[in-house]
Amino acid sequence: MKKATTFVFFIVWIFTLKAQVKNMKTALVLIDIQNDYFKGGKMELNKPLKAGQNAQLILKNFRSKKMPVIHIQHFSTRPNSTFFIPNTFGNEIHESVKPIKNEKIITKNYPNSFRETELLYSLREIGIKKLVICGMMTHMCVDATTRAAKDFGFECIVISDACATKDIEINNEIVKAEEVQKAFLGALNYYYSTVLTTERFLCN
Repeated sequence: MKKATTFVFFIVWIFTLKAQVKNMKTALVLIDIQNDYFKGGKMELNKPLKAGQNAQLILKNFRSKKMPVIHIQHFSTRPNSTFFIPNTFGNEIHESVKPIKNEKIITKNYPNSFRETELLYSLREIGIKKLVICGMMTHMCVDATTRAAKDFGFECIVISDACATKDIEINNEIVKAEEVQKAFLGALNYYYSTVLTTERFLCN
């Protein structure tokens, strides 16, 4: 009886260890969820609070499993830039996903979070193979970062309702945020990532 109990314990331990190792190969990347994108900010997006709340749910899930979390924070260095100005409230990470101790923050100056940052080195250093991506804006920094990540060999999952965008203009025509969101996520889902809702991801 004692031997059987020990064997069962050993099997459970092995499966737990495998799950922990698997978890450690996946990182959450939260891109530019900063105050300027929310109500009262310099570049308010479409339904940013809902996206921030969903990103918070994903973040809590990763924290509960002690899985790696990386926050990306944009600092604008472009002349005449109107938002994400260094040392302003708008530039700070939103309270919904505020970093805690030991969560890495990587600052960037371009849409692609890998460009001239330590992101790639940081991910490879801890053996990350898969990225779960949330953030803002869907059509800009989320898109650019996801495509770059895939090209660097990472498997990507983008959480659709934990991302937000805005109306954009092309040839004097306004494309509504809802259509921008669907178009860019649809394009990413074709090759560069798997696109899931928050609920579906958390139920997996």
